[in-house]
Amino acid sequence: MKVTVLCSDARHPVNHWLSAWAARQAATHDISLLRAARECSGGDILFLVSCTEIVRPEVRARYRHAVVLHASDLPAGRGWSPHVWDVVEGCTHLTLSMLAVADPFDTGDVWQKRRIALDGTELYDEINRKVFDAEIELMDWLLANADTTRPVPQSGTPSVRRRRTPEDSRVDPARSIEAQFDLLRVCDPERFPAFFDLRGARYEIVLRKVGSPGDGEKP
Repeated sequence: MKVTVLCSDARHPVNHWLSAWAARQAATHDISLLRAARECSGGDILFLVSCTEIVRPEVRARYRHAVVLHASDLPAGRGWSPHVWDVVEGCTHLTLSMLAVADPFDTGDVWQKRRIALDGTELYDEINRKVFDAEIELMDWLLANADTTRPVPQSGTPSVRRRRTPEDSRVDPARSIEAQFDLLRVCDPERFPAFFDLRGARYEIVLRKVGSPGDGEKP
């Protein structure tokens, strides 16, 4: 198969997974990892992964299947960064949907879903790892099943998430760490660090997991 993966941001952490996937699939498929829709020349499958660009119908029509990976249990959670909002709201699991690209956005038929368990201790990189691993699973699944399976229409009550901004990483210094822990968990220290303002200055917070209580203590 001739496969295109479109990921808008070269800095996005998913690129490590996409590059490794492309290398693994290169023996049996023609894989291209691109940054802009204008570069998409056509083929069998177009994957949109962390793609912020609107990919127009004339581009999608160059492929037999154009699909997008979206981290919500569609039709709930259409829109931007749904899994981040879910974690901030204390959800104990995430759902990843693979769906046909359609207009309006996130309304296409669903090929497959994956449920991702959370234990409440994962930080942003661990959450990313679980989501990206599930994305790779779904991409593998579609390569194996695109010719024998068809997506199904979404069912349920739709909801839409707004796009997050740097301001959504603001922490209130007057509130406890525990009360804001789920927000701290999702803040990417490189791209969207947690921060707070206090005494006329702005501070960034870097949260790092170092083990479990008691680790390293002498008996």
